[in-house]
Amino acid sequence: MSGMQLTQTYTQLPEVFYAPVDPTPVDRPTPIVINDALAETLGLDPHWLHSEAGLAVLSGQTTLPQTQPIAMAYAGHQFGHWAGVLGDGRALLLGEQQDPQGQRFDIQLKGAGPTPFSRNGDGRSSIGPVVREYLGCEAMAALGIPTTRALAAIATGECVQRDRQEPGGILCRVAKSHVRIGTFEFIARQNDPESVQALLSHVLSRHHPEWVGHDQAALCWFEHVIELTAALVARWMEVGFIHGVMNTDNCSVVGETIDYGPFGMLDAFIPDQVYSSIDRQGRYAYNQQPAVAAWNLARLGECLLPLLADETEAGIEIATAALNRFPSIFKHHFERGITEKVGLDPTNAQHTEHAMALLDCMAANDADMTLTFRRLGSLDDQPGPKDESLSVLFDDPSQVDQWLQGWRQCLQSTPLDATSRQAAMNQRNPAFILRNHLAQQAVDAAIDQLDFAPMKRLGALLSRPFEDQPEHADWAGPPRADERVLKTFCGT
Repeated sequence: MSGMQLTQTYTQLPEVFYAPVDPTPVDRPTPIVINDALAETLGLDPHWLHSEAGLAVLSGQTTLPQTQPIAMAYAGHQFGHWAGVLGDGRALLLGEQQDPQGQRFDIQLKGAGPTPFSRNGDGRSSIGPVVREYLGCEAMAALGIPTTRALAAIATGECVQRDRQEPGGILCRVAKSHVRIGTFEFIARQNDPESVQALLSHVLSRHHPEWVGHDQAALCWFEHVIELTAALVARWMEVGFIHGVMNTDNCSVVGETIDYGPFGMLDAFIPDQVYSSIDRQGRYAYNQQPAVAAWNLARLGECLLPLLADETEAGIEIATAALNRFPSIFKHHFERGITEKVGLDPTNAQHTEHAMALLDCMAANDADMTLTFRRLGSLDDQPGPKDESLSVLFDDPSQVDQWLQGWRQCLQSTPLDATSRQAAMNQRNPAFILRNHLAQQAVDAAIDQLDFAPMKRLGALLSRPFEDQPEHADWAGPPRADERVLKTFCGT
């Protein structure tokens, strides 16, 4: 292991794709959290990251030799409307770190100062969004959901002006790629098919070398992104995650959760729940995420038309045929996930139908999503006193009692014994999630008092989400009425 040894393959693309920018030094950088476990998987020496030299890189005080940080250009549709050129307004891609297995990961600083894409912004971040994104992406990673990661959170020692003066922070983010659907939109809108091909070639060379030179590479890749995106959104919805701002510039082409802004996690299972303060029409509600994902993928398909066929109409037919498979792909992943969460056989249509009926029962009874699945995993194959721990979550306990009768009938045709089934369910159903009120408490402590102890305690808890951790039982349940967080906010 060693310090960072970065390369920068993105700069092999034409310069229209990026702008070279050095980070702007800050006053008194102080590490809040350095993710030693992630560092080791990347082949980085945690001791170096904690050193003065490591902190200088993580805080943007200095850049590494022979690397040029860049702000990436992209565009996008925001809330369904074309927003034009956007780009990294407060983020800089330092370069790519190669892990011991040879896979490359982007290393990016968020809050490292202004760029040509800052649009009159200061290029900085408040400490609150840094804490929120650190907790969000690391909690999702612990749940096994594809996501960007957080290598470090840094306090800058400076203040930023938002609605009020707030302490500044920098997040060091790790991703398989920071290329988004909006990156393709940015270049496709310039009517430059050669540059679209150059961008696709970059993505293929880095992530899918087996398709380089393939005569249908664009279609193979497009179908792959459709599959990745459908699977990702299904995983989100299995745990009650609402991204909150699924604009095309916030949708990764490598199937990772990216850009944790006004995200939220369901407490009670309310299918049309919206938390984002800027989503006034409910476009990005929990149950709208599959449709939005398909809409975003259609925008990607439009960018690829010149690469799919020589004639536009033929390209549209090819892209449409690929996109038409999205609903069935999502349905397969989501229904399989829910069926496995309740301990039934996803290859049995009757089991799947019964599993999905639990969602309707939860929605009709304001049942807490996380607790419902977790407590179901502790029930026996026969009715017993444990059943009350589940039924108490429902406004009308008789409805879930009726569902349990059918569930137990289904269990009779599953191959697992009760002990094995319960163990499997407890590995699919977390005991702890990043509930909105817990995240807000950590953010408030950081902003108001520069107190990061709540963040660290919560991060440690969420690193083991499938363990009961009885000493933290109070953090497993929904908020009290006075703790509820009904609005979440972007990190700009």
